[in-house]
Amino acid sequence: MSMNAKANILLIDDHAELLEFIADDLMEDYHITKASNGVEAYALFEHENFDLIVSDVMMPDMDGFEFCEKVKTNMNLAHIPIILLTAKNTLESKIKGLEYGADAYIEKPFSLAFLRAQISSLLNNRTRVREFFFKNPTSQIQQIGQNQSDKEFLMKIEEIILENLDNSQFNVDKMADILCMSRPTLYRKINVVSSLSPNELINLTRLRRSAELLTQGKLKIYEISNLLGYSSAQHFSRNFQKQFGLSPSEFQNKQNNKDIPLD
Repeated sequence: MSMNAKANILLIDDHAELLEFIADDLMEDYHITKASNGVEAYALFEHENFDLIVSDVMMPDMDGFEFCEKVKTNMNLAHIPIILLTAKNTLESKIKGLEYGADAYIEKPFSLAFLRAQISSLLNNRTRVREFFFKNPTSQIQQIGQNQSDKEFLMKIEEIILENLDNSQFNVDKMADILCMSRPTLYRKINVVSSLSPNELINLTRLRRSAELLTQGKLKIYEISNLLGYSSAQHFSRNFQKQFGLSPSEFQNKQNNKDIPLD
């Protein structure tokens, strides 16, 4: 999703009037898809991608808790933030919702302004975290994951990339094979979780590994460049500068100065 594109939101509620009421309010800012129960909503994932889900809890066939659990235990969907709407004003039901993996919980009756603020917060938080991650060489990849499932997926991807850094034949197809996913599914999943393509994620993981090695200070820049499969130290330095806004040697000096005691 580009910064200016409208986010796709899935609304689920078996009360048609409430569904329309919420949809009308959100339509100006978001692309809205409506479903009247969890079963119908889940079927939409076959051919549609969503950035966020708002679901009622009390529904026939598959209630909001079951739907939430089904989404959050599916590796291809678990990154999607879910807001649960409930009339149950009890701590127990809130805890239950969070245990099923809900990202936020709103009690009925609720104000539309509050729902809008919650949606905006979940979507914007994701953007801010990503921006920090892309520009900060020492942040951890799991920090861009919005939930445990995201974090585990990203750490698995990073592990696979790091294991294959010296393999010039390693590419997206190989990664998809290792994960037993189709290339399009892997591409979509990585893009939604990190807003990167798999190749960009491979490049970024390589650069972050180089930042670790630079911080350790045991290898020279050309040695790090060779170790990580760059064609030349110049090529490595250009890539590093483009991503993080400073050269490898500037980054190394900055890290060394951090270690100097102040007293």
